[in-house]
Amino acid sequence: MGIYPDCPMITRTIEVGGLTKSQLYAKMQQYSILMNEYGDRLFSDERFPTSNTKYRLKTVELTVMDLGFPDGGTTDQVFKRASELGLDLCPLELGPYLRLEYMDQPESCSVSPSQQHQAPTGSITIASEIIAEEDEFPKGFYLRRMKGELWLRGYIADHLHVWNPDDHFIFCLTKKT
Repeated sequence: MGIYPDCPMITRTIEVGGLTKSQLYAKMQQYSILMNEYGDRLFSDERFPTSNTKYRLKTVELTVMDLGFPDGGTTDQVFKRASELGLDLCPLELGPYLRLEYMDQPESCSVSPSQQHQAPTGSITIASEIIAEEDEFPKGFYLRRMKGELWLRGYIADHLHVWNPDDHFIFCLTKKT
């Protein structure tokens, strides 16, 4: 088992910003991108910022196991380890822009009852700053393709939630000066 950076990874460069929240929402509708209730709630929250200026982010997609957790880890553990390995949390607004960019995401499997309260197989969670600590407020976004439809979904997870070793996360590569 190789730990980042000595493991398989997917890197992407994504252009973010330059649209108002309503323009970004309209663009997602134009491409038939769906959101669940948690995604809508997070997107519409006043604490979800958007940048008027365009900028580029280099991201890396890794599994929880790639971060050194063969038995899984909590959100705090995963985020802390990523930071120790030189990775940053993503801005919350990366979610919609990455969804618009990553239109060819492979199909996710259906959720079985044993997967309840777990990230769906084939989904990618965007590691971002959590804007509200309440357990029932969405913690971030994840991307999923299900039955041919693209989704930007919000998720909830309390501080005790353990992510599976095969769950995928997107982090930002630390900016070097």
